[in-house]
Amino acid sequence: MHTLFLAPTGFGVGLNSVSLGLIRALEQAGLKVGFFKPIAQPFPVDQGRERSCLLAERALGQHTPEPLSLQQVERQLADGEVDLMLEDVVSRYQQAAAGKDVVIVEGMVPTRESDYAARINPLLCKSLDAEIILIAAQGSDSLKQMAERIEIQAQLFGGAKDPKVLGAVINKINSEDGAPAFIERLKAQLPVLGSSDFQLLGAIPFAAELNALRTRDITELLGAQVINAGEADQRRVNKIVLCARTVPNTVQLLQPGVLVVTPGDRDDVILAACLASLNGIKLAGVLLTGEFGPDPRIMELCKAALDGGLPVMSVTTGSYDTATSLFGLNRETPADDIERASRVTDFIAQHLHPEYLHTRCSVPRELRLSPPAFRYQLVKRAQEANKRIVLPEGNEPRTIRAAAICQERGIARCVLLARPDEVAAIASEQGITLPAGLEILDPDSIRAQYVGPMVEMRKSKGLTPEMADEQLKDTVVLGTMMLALDEVDGLVSGAVHTTANTIRPALQLIKTAPGYNLVSSVFFMLLPDQVLVYGDCAVNPNPNATELAEIALQSAESAVALGVHPRVAMISYSTGDSGSGAEVDKVREATRIARERSPGLPIDGPLQYDAASVLSVGKQKAPNSLVAGQATVFVFPDLNTGNTTYKAVQRSASVISVGPMLQGLAKPVNDLSRGALVDDIVFTIALTALQAASMAEQKKKEQGLLIEA
Repeated sequence: MHTLFLAPTGFGVGLNSVSLGLIRALEQAGLKVGFFKPIAQPFPVDQGRERSCLLAERALGQHTPEPLSLQQVERQLADGEVDLMLEDVVSRYQQAAAGKDVVIVEGMVPTRESDYAARINPLLCKSLDAEIILIAAQGSDSLKQMAERIEIQAQLFGGAKDPKVLGAVINKINSEDGAPAFIERLKAQLPVLGSSDFQLLGAIPFAAELNALRTRDITELLGAQVINAGEADQRRVNKIVLCARTVPNTVQLLQPGVLVVTPGDRDDVILAACLASLNGIKLAGVLLTGEFGPDPRIMELCKAALDGGLPVMSVTTGSYDTATSLFGLNRETPADDIERASRVTDFIAQHLHPEYLHTRCSVPRELRLSPPAFRYQLVKRAQEANKRIVLPEGNEPRTIRAAAICQERGIARCVLLARPDEVAAIASEQGITLPAGLEILDPDSIRAQYVGPMVEMRKSKGLTPEMADEQLKDTVVLGTMMLALDEVDGLVSGAVHTTANTIRPALQLIKTAPGYNLVSSVFFMLLPDQVLVYGDCAVNPNPNATELAEIALQSAESAVALGVHPRVAMISYSTGDSGSGAEVDKVREATRIARERSPGLPIDGPLQYDAASVLSVGKQKAPNSLVAGQATVFVFPDLNTGNTTYKAVQRSASVISVGPMLQGLAKPVNDLSRGALVDDIVFTIALTALQAASMAEQKKKEQGLLIEA
């Protein structure tokens, strides 16, 4: 699936028209194309749905999701809720992308009212993992200024040579010697245009007839009074003539498509226009200005012309002010002008060069999971999983609030282990509304029923009923027993307990998953434009080569479960064979073991961090590697390196980290940082629900294979 983001270099570039033309061109090339407008930008006269969406629906039969309102976006920007806004965008994008080969995404147009468009468009691109096409038009700029504008806009997305910046479409070319000559002159100012790095994807000449509004549109935009509607719906304004001269000198100006603008008391001009109309000249209409209306006797004399379809309107402003308003009108295609939209679409499609895009979009692309897409998918899939998650720290305020959010949003069916009266008191004090259906279980009232099962599970260790009863007073142990008996699907703890307090009962009662001998952890690092997986950063201080290989395989499985395509880099201070020493040898041996256990997994090591993460460095240091420069899973050689790196990236780059998520256990148990925020707990609960769903799915597959065998 490919996503093409159309980014305007300024106002008035014909963004929506190019969007429609590109959809038509790619459809004609045999691709299934969707359209998405993330943020509505209505014109003052617009009513109802967003104009771009309506035109895509009416002219091309596209079914488009509703864009975010400008008011909502501005409110979320002001409140610092950009992440929530982007998650909403991703959610709506998914509707447009269903069953498509490519989705055309129409970016925000910079205006005086929306000067934040330059900030929003790159965020939208990263969230949707989109490739960028710049849409430009010269307007009043010189060629040098236009080239500079294209270069500046490209820089917002990484520069014209960035692999995701595909090229530009030049619209509204108004050149006496034709579009090819114009483009050659532009290339002299912008040499990268037309190169392999930055394609020229279309050169569209300006066609005045396609820019013509209907007479009715002019009437509505000016707020004019209709004296005679006539054929205002069908006639178009190709030219505006302000008639201040005598009638003999006006006659030659009365041509088809001309809107005659004249003072309301110029009976001679009105009569001349009506005579021209009776002679078969289809004027666009007559617009009367000023405070004087037409003489009724004159209008009666003109009845035949009016009945023949000549539109007549009036405004109260004088001729000069009216002319100023007319020439300042927005000439974008109105949402209900399907005839014009269709003609524009076909015209632009003819002047685009879709061959490059068709070739590129026909090749399957490995998508990079963006942070908003990760959060959206995490919550959506957790909602679909509908898992029951126990929270042993049921009287902890952050945990109560997170449980209420998860219950309200359907992320998971949470179970708080605490006295109901204590939870109610804390909720009241913290202003938390406890939703219906949120389970609160008093540990003292249920503890006894787990003594017998726990004694049975730990009898080889000499556990007595008295010892079991004492241990079950720890709510983490109690919650782990609930998980061991399949009464819940997962457990989340750690807001007030240490990692050891969370893991120890799980190792005693849940055990490790088949094929694994240790428990490790991963963090999901939400970088600006993609999600990376870091392991192990929380559990194993100094794993040996076999253990490190196991951590790599566990981390790859966790990546897949959460929608990240795994390319595993085994991190060291040396790349390939360039270094030696016990630590590098350990990583090299771990890579060998992991490859043997999972031959189809893209895994490489030892790799330095920059060789694993930066494409140019990876090509230089490990040119034959399938992982170098594009790793998504980073496996660190020891806890000291992993924990230091994750915290350095998190704090220095203001990166959100989700986790640690424990892996290697037979059932999902997850640990929280004691400094966890409410959102961290919510996402960890969602992760746990997703782990439970993934484990259940894997178990079904294994059972199916056993039955087949």
